[in-house]
Amino acid sequence: MAYSPCPNDTFVFHAWSHGLVPGAPAVDVTFADIDITNGLAERTAAGSREAGERDDAKRQVAGMDADTGAVSGSGAVSGSDPRLGPLLDHDILKVSYAVLPWILDAYALLPCGGALGRGCGPLVLTAAPGRAAGLRGKRVAVPSERSTAYLLFRLWAAAEVPGGVGEIVVLPFHEIMPAVRDGAVDAGLVIHEARFTYRDYGLHCLADMGEHWENTTGLPIPLGAIVAKRSLGERRLRELADAVRTSVRMAWDDPEASRPYVLEHAQEMDPAVADQHIGLYVNEFTADLGEAGYAAVRGLLTRAAAEGLVPPLGPHALAFPGGA
Repeated sequence: MAYSPCPNDTFVFHAWSHGLVPGAPAVDVTFADIDITNGLAERTAAGSREAGERDDAKRQVAGMDADTGAVSGSGAVSGSDPRLGPLLDHDILKVSYAVLPWILDAYALLPCGGALGRGCGPLVLTAAPGRAAGLRGKRVAVPSERSTAYLLFRLWAAAEVPGGVGEIVVLPFHEIMPAVRDGAVDAGLVIHEARFTYRDYGLHCLADMGEHWENTTGLPIPLGAIVAKRSLGERRLRELADAVRTSVRMAWDDPEASRPYVLEHAQEMDPAVADQHIGLYVNEFTADLGEAGYAAVRGLLTRAAAEGLVPPLGPHALAFPGGA
């Protein structure tokens, strides 16, 4: 399993990762930023598609050989691409909702464990106060072009920045606010605890992407999702979802139990900021997406597809195998 060292993830998965959830399968945890886990999921899904295409081709050749009596060709086709190596070892990943259209053939969206909410969207920061129109043609730093934050930003910019922004610069999350402060970029798109710390850099909030999303849709803001390999099978997927829900409830029942684990991985974050982070991103949607959560995810990806930002989803792509 791979998830981020952010307080919401370590809080949610503390009980499960420490073997405290009764009957849950043991997990080996890797910590990785969401841009890394997005890449892992995309590579795994691409490898699965390539393997499937090779298998289809082999079956077609085998069928032709049976008809003609010819000798079958080369040896067996491997079910995984050896170039992907250990990247294929992660059964469960925390990813951006934005990456789902590229991976849902290989991964199922779990109906729990992720990050949705209200009042918790990404922010566009600038070194001086300004207006959205002032970003026309400007350089903007973003943490990833496969992130939900980026989709929300692009949907906002399409509505609020006539002529569009200029160059998009992908930077590690922790480098964005210093880059804006130092003038290396004109604006930066930030997430998570930056909502509470950007003033420490002398920066100004130009726009709140979550506020724009909520005002235009009335839906919660979909940010991070938990996905698991479909190849695990329906029974195992249901077991994993149950483990996630139990881990969330155990964290709520005894918040202090997870505190050392949260702070150990919070990258020297102030404990008060870590508490704010958890309070903002761990909520009823973490325990269960529910009707509003699924509507938010479908709404984001449908709008993004209409703008040509992601491939369109199939009608049942988000459905959880075997039900919730």
